[in-house]
Amino acid sequence: MAVAVAVAWLIGYSVHQSRSYDEQLRAQLAVQIAARAVAAERLSIARELHDMVAHTIGIIALQAGAAARVVGTQPESARQAMLAVESASRETLAGLRRMLVALRESGDEQEQNGQGALGAPLAPAVGVADVERLAAETTAAGVKVEVRWEGERRPLPPEIDLSAFRIIQESVTNVVRHAGTDTCEVTVAYLAQSLAISVTDRGPGAGSTASTGFGLTGMRERVALLHGEFSAVPRPEGGFRVAARLPIPPVPAPSGAQPDPTGAR
Repeated sequence: MAVAVAVAWLIGYSVHQSRSYDEQLRAQLAVQIAARAVAAERLSIARELHDMVAHTIGIIALQAGAAARVVGTQPESARQAMLAVESASRETLAGLRRMLVALRESGDEQEQNGQGALGAPLAPAVGVADVERLAAETTAAGVKVEVRWEGERRPLPPEIDLSAFRIIQESVTNVVRHAGTDTCEVTVAYLAQSLAISVTDRGPGAGSTASTGFGLTGMRERVALLHGEFSAVPRPEGGFRVAARLPIPPVPAPSGAQPDPTGAR
């Protein structure tokens, strides 16, 4: 009887210990998942801040320099340049304000629900459709940006749309700051299963690859998260080329749709 009681106690104790250990493992796993989610969210915020601010500062520097050079001889041109500086500054301040509001709301929701609001929009939605506006702003600042579209334009998933625009924006910013040229070319190609983008320049400077900060790293990270391809290399004919190919997930068929028995497309 004593042996049976001891064996039963040992079995019960072992089961209890096993359950406690499993609960500890689940708790540790939950903490690790939450920590990774927070780190990913912080990285996303850092990329958005960098891309938004770096481009605006580059445009402001160009416009302010142009105004300083002609303020004595061409006051109207200097006035237009300073108005462009004001416009770019206000736009970026508005974007930063929206981002901070979104972060504050995300923090309030986290306190109320005990969890983060990952995936909340941190900035006004931008995408490939804004490339023409980006080109116009940069051209007005003194670096002509030619945009070439290929393929049939169609709606893109939000994460691909945003990442494509940010990669183009950062590449153009680096051309403005480092390439030593007054022109560059942006190509956006809508392919069957992917979106291909490239930014090329013919400048003698270091171009887009001169980024020693977080710009080039951020572009690589964006592409890697979308399982795409990225390159930033010198061109044989001179200048640099930044290129990315972002796969576009297939659009799911509507529920209830019947496949075509003939196989027609």
